[in-house]
Amino acid sequence: MVSLETPVCDFNTPAVDFSLPGVDGKMCTLQDCAGKSGLLVMFICNHCPYVQAVRNKIVRDTRELATIGVRSVAIMSNDATQYEEDSFDNMRAIAEEFDFGFPYLLDESQDVARAYGAVCTPDFFGYNADLKLQYRGRLDESRKQAASPGVRRELFEAMKLVAETGQGPTKQIPSMGCSIKWIGE
Repeated sequence: MVSLETPVCDFNTPAVDFSLPGVDGKMCTLQDCAGKSGLLVMFICNHCPYVQAVRNKIVRDTRELATIGVRSVAIMSNDATQYEEDSFDNMRAIAEEFDFGFPYLLDESQDVARAYGAVCTPDFFGYNADLKLQYRGRLDESRKQAASPGVRRELFEAMKLVAETGQGPTKQIPSMGCSIKWIGE
């Protein structure tokens, strides 16, 4: 497992369109996912301990963000042939077990992850209502273990600011996680 940090936010980069299959059996596009006040695009997987540590927090924060018009989508781009835990069937099971309130999509070709510049799981991309990038930071202080319940909810606060003003915070701490498992690597 290689641990990586995300690059600094490249403000106002437009969201990349996609059309990917979801665990609900439906195809999903960028426009299907967009909320009236913004969109959170998350690159996650099932086997990464960094993601496992924050799944409950992701579910909590995305539910709260939905109430202010920020919708969310999770994309799994790992090579599932090398990591069975990340298979489509296991994605469906995890989405059900954790009651994901957002689409969980499979990027089997890895083209979407490459287009976004995703590097690790979790990797968060927070967009405003115009689908311009405003946040590329971490969820909170969590690493391979969940941080204590009282820590600052950095992702939630940033996306709330984006929903209210259209702009993200200028100071952002990179997300950290396992490298995306690229096909052939």
